Amino acid sequence: MLLSLVLHTYSMRYVLPAAVMMGTAPTYMLAWGAWRLLSAVLPARFYREVDDRLYTIYQSMVLFFFENYTGVQVIIYGDLPKNKENVIYLANHQCTVDWIIADMLAIRQNALGHVRYVLKDGLKWLPLYGWYFSQHGGVYVKRSAKFNEKEMREKLRAQMKAETPMYLVIFPEGTRYNPEIPKVIADSQSFAEKEGLAILKHVLTPRVKATHVAIDTMKDYLHAVYDVTVAYEGTVDHKGQRKLAPSMTEFLCKECPRVHIFIDRIDLKDIPEEQMYMRRWLHERFEIKDKLLIEFYDAKDSKRRNKFPGKSVHSKLSLKKTLPSLLFLGGLTASMLLTESGRKLYVKTWIYGTLIGCLWVSIKP
Repeated sequence: MLLSLVLHTYSMRYVLPAAVMMGTAPTYMLAWGAWRLLSAVLPARFYREVDDRLYTIYQSMVLFFFENYTGVQVIIYGDLPKNKENVIYLANHQCTVDWIIADMLAIRQNALGHVRYVLKDGLKWLPLYGWYFSQHGGVYVKRSAKFNEKEMREKLRAQMKAETPMYLVIFPEGTRYNPEIPKVIADSQSFAEKEGLAILKHVLTPRVKATHVAIDTMKDYLHAVYDVTVAYEGTVDHKGQRKLAPSMTEFLCKECPRVHIFIDRIDLKDIPEEQMYMRRWLHERFEIKDKLLIEFYDAKDSKRRNKFPGKSVHSKLSLKKTLPSLLFLGGLTASMLLTESGRKLYVKTWIYGTLIGCLWVSIKP
């Protein structure tokens, strides 16, 4: 019984972080909504500046849990520029924590508020968050034939017109690499073989449409592309086979001791402009990722496993960057919940905020 209690307590480690991150969402939305209304008569760039600061506060709180609370070691390889840049962030995709990895790098460049995502269209229905991500500059896209290039270009041009700092996160694989769903991997490899492309083992064949539209639309606005490869240590079974990467819940339960991040900064001049050639270039970049991950998971020499080649830095995030945001948002939320009128406003924000958000994204992308 005691062992059962210990195991149950361990599995509940995610409850506190989840309660705080979800629980502060209405408070954040009220603050953002108030600023949205006040800034309606101001130039768009003024709205963006404050919106980025608000987003930094919320995401800093999120990183308190994903870095400080979990105690995960963040191992960085390659050169992460210290200064802010307008970039497109291209990465392999294997779990929901991948979104947080982009935040981990951005906060180390003081660019956390600039993070915006290219998201699967279905995510726009998320309560509160779906609407807000769109307002923050996120782009929702549909797959394959339903992909709306014109819509994405218009959204990105509006961001450039407003002089919005850009840290645009794209996962070109289009879906997660999941060893437990071999059919998806097999279909991806079959497609590559049919198209005369190299067959990849630890990543899926990338899709070029969103990447091409983003780079082509913003080529005079961007400074670089960050090609990022991520590996979560501990995702190999007793037979040495790769297993599913940690979910957010598992990550918050401290089941990932170290996350390894390899960064390659690429100048725009080194990327072909035509979609046909960019497709080949993108696949070659994923071939490089695949080789890095083969080294990480399958190296014959066991001493070379669980790390990428080259020099690395253990990057520890200071509490000064995250704890104040947690105290600020947590304090505001607690103050609201202490009064009856505050509790009513809190509940109404969840209900009406979700309804209004769903209505908005159904009408306007």
